[in-house]
Amino acid sequence: MIPSLSLEIVVLLLGIAMLLVESFSKTEDKRGLARTAIAILSALVGFSFFAKGNGDADVAKIFYSADPTALFFKRLALVTTIVVLVMSLEYKAVLAKFLPSARPGAGIGEFYSLPVFTCAGLMFMASAVDFILIFVSLELVTISFYVLVAYLRRHPQSLEAGVKYLILGALSTGFFVYGITWIFGLTGETNLHAIGAVLASREVARAPLLFGIMLTLVGLGFKVAAAPFQIWVPDVYQGAPTPITAFLSVGSKASSFIVLIRVLEPFLGVAGVGEPVIKILAIIAGLTLLYGNLAALPQDNFKRLLAYSSIGHAGYLLVAVASVSATPEGFGSSRIAVGYYLAGYLLMTLLSFLVLIIVANHSRGDDLMHFNGLARRSPFLAFGMLTSMLSLAGVPFTAGFIGKFLVFATAVQAGKYVLVGIGIIAVAAGFYYYLRIVAAMYWQEPNDDRAITMNPLSKFVVGLLTAAIFFFGIFPQPLLNSLRGASAPIAQAAR
Repeated sequence: MIPSLSLEIVVLLLGIAMLLVESFSKTEDKRGLARTAIAILSALVGFSFFAKGNGDADVAKIFYSADPTALFFKRLALVTTIVVLVMSLEYKAVLAKFLPSARPGAGIGEFYSLPVFTCAGLMFMASAVDFILIFVSLELVTISFYVLVAYLRRHPQSLEAGVKYLILGALSTGFFVYGITWIFGLTGETNLHAIGAVLASREVARAPLLFGIMLTLVGLGFKVAAAPFQIWVPDVYQGAPTPITAFLSVGSKASSFIVLIRVLEPFLGVAGVGEPVIKILAIIAGLTLLYGNLAALPQDNFKRLLAYSSIGHAGYLLVAVASVSATPEGFGSSRIAVGYYLAGYLLMTLLSFLVLIIVANHSRGDDLMHFNGLARRSPFLAFGMLTSMLSLAGVPFTAGFIGKFLVFATAVQAGKYVLVGIGIIAVAAGFYYYLRIVAAMYWQEPNDDRAITMNPLSKFVVGLLTAAIFFFGIFPQPLLNSLRGASAPIAQAAR
């Protein structure tokens, strides 16, 4: 058994070492840095199964918790970063084109190292049980994304995306910090478990407490791309480098949702506070579902379509969060639904973006028309994209179907029938715009008859992600058992 904190320390040291090598190495080809990071992060995924938690430590007196839930989301962060680095290797030609440089290869090493620092921040977010550590780790992630989104300095869309993300990211941080300030002023605590103990032991003014919670929800709403805080998503996703768009869509969303659930936990049992918070979350979930899925219908740019799709999937996740109750069982079922949905969403979204990068390298564009006839140019890539689209739509025998089933089951159990109805409308809309891509790949004539090639590592990852989508769609028990083990400490703590 190894200490859980050692995982984050190794990731941080890896990022620092990569920056030093980039600074002093005279080698033009920096792809060795990415390959080394992929190997080390893959080893850390294996080591994470031997990580030990805090044991009998008093969670009300610590910043960092290594519970099973945290370890599960750390693995999601590591896997996401590995696939993003694989995408970055395929993205090398675009980087060389848009990076101003006095010598070839300069600046590309940072594009491989900054996702590693982002991964460390995501891992800390997964373990954070104190507002101070939540804020610090959130800022590590956000500042890294500020740089990565605007990384293509000769590309106007990338610079525009960077400015928009910077302004709205800073605004959301201001809301979040102001909310923390109100909660601290009322309870005298920043640790989430200690806040729960204070609220259970003495009377706290409800209106100011509710105001502070709403401010923190606004800050987190920007991070998870929930309506009406999603305004930045389409332009940022389209303008950012494609690997970073995938990272924003998956990694940032996953860690933000576990933070959202942890932050809600101390407050839902408080009379006069929990009920309005759940109602507001339900309204936000319904708006997010409708906006994301309906706005995706007319999109012709693949990245923009996936941006609106990402908003829609945030809506499904918010349905599960809004279906939580103050009971340990309620938190357990909600965490299982959110955790499984995020794991499946990780697989299918990363697969979509990886195929997009490979196709765009050969077609010089990311509009839907560039997927015309893909089945003739590369049957392997077309099948991978078909699998991803079917899973995103929620077709049976895929991970996406199980994820949506768990979300709807949680909502029905909580009596959120209106959200279930809105979710059915959203699913129907999703079938239309996802199957548009399938129709283009298999039924349209190709714009280019040249075969598409890819490096062996990318081909392996595409095959692995495709197989994983079907495996967890047919045999969900491994993930469900892991998540049930992660939710068990909640019930024990409440008792």
